[in-house]
Order: sequence, then C-alpha cells, then structure tokens
Amino acid sequence: MIERTAQMQLSPTSLEDLEEIHALYSDPRVWTHLPSGRFTDLETTRAWIQARAEAWDLHGLGSYVARDPESGALLGHGGCDVRGSEDAGGAFWNLGYRFAPEAQGRGLATELARHSMGRALEVRPELPIVAFLLEHNEASAAVARKLGMTLQHRGPDAGNPDPEAIRLVFADRELTPAQLASTLA
Repeated sequence: MIERTAQMQLSPTSLEDLEEIHALYSDPRVWTHLPSGRFTDLETTRAWIQARAEAWDLHGLGSYVARDPESGALLGHGGCDVRGSEDAGGAFWNLGYRFAPEAQGRGLATELARHSMGRALEVRPELPIVAFLLEHNEASAAVARKLGMTLQHRGPDAGNPDPEAIRLVFADRELTPAQLASTLA
C-alpha cells in the first residue's frame, strides 16, 4: 500500500527497508538532540522495524517510510503509532518523525505529520495524538505548533542520561491524567 503526499511517497515500514532505515537511525546528525538514542547495530534496527510493522497489523496504521517519488531515495521515516495501555486508559497516538539531513528544511516533517495525523483520526479518532520531545529540539516543537498541537506538559525527562533534559509533551487535545502519565513513562 503506497500513499502520496505533495512531496513524498509513503509506505508502511517493513524489513525490506532495513539497510536504509538503519543508515538513517544510526546517523549521529539526526540524533543531535538525543545522542544516546542513536541505533548502533543492525539487530536493534531490525527489532525496531518489526515492532513498527506489527503496529500496521494490530492498529491499521503505523510509521511510514518516506521516499522521493521521482528517485525512490529514502527521505525519512515517521508517523503515528499507538502507545500506552488501553486497559488503564492511557493509550495515545505517538507522532514521530526523523528525516535525513539532506531532506531537512523542506517542510517534509510537517507534511508527513499532517498526513499521519489525518490517518490516525480516521483509524482511531478517540485517541489523542501526542508528540513528546526534548525542549532543545526546537525544530520538532515548531512542527508540533504548526500542526495546531498545544503544550500539555513541561518537566524533567525521566531516564534521560542528561539530568538537565526537559521533556515537552504536545497534544491535539487535552490529555487525561492516565494519558499524560503514559507519555512520561
């Protein structure tokens, strides 16, 4: 299943994209806001991709591989994945994106995020859409604001190797206490 936006061809994440996704997620240039998050081995990437692929089967939506429609080159990766506990009322769509440095600055993250948010609202409109990020990641915060998301939380980023790190939680609506707690877990 291939979807199109104005600038991208989008397809569900699959193991066919392993090498390219690993190159993206292991590139230190796309982890300047959280160096400890960089993927360092192919098996980590493989397991991560398998989880993203399973999300499509389980929820009918997940992360996309974004490609240039003309050349087929990988531009980035992102979308909405369900996170949190449904039983405890903490489920939400997690909106995330990562683009190759060469593809940044063209509005692709906003375009992918807008498309993914629209699809999430079609699939499970009862779940809020959340973007959680580090405060110094100003580009991601700008995308969240462009999408009409509002700041729901600002506080220490628990578990971050940098004790000074501040997490921001943006959402498309007011979060319940259980949903907010899930975003902070």
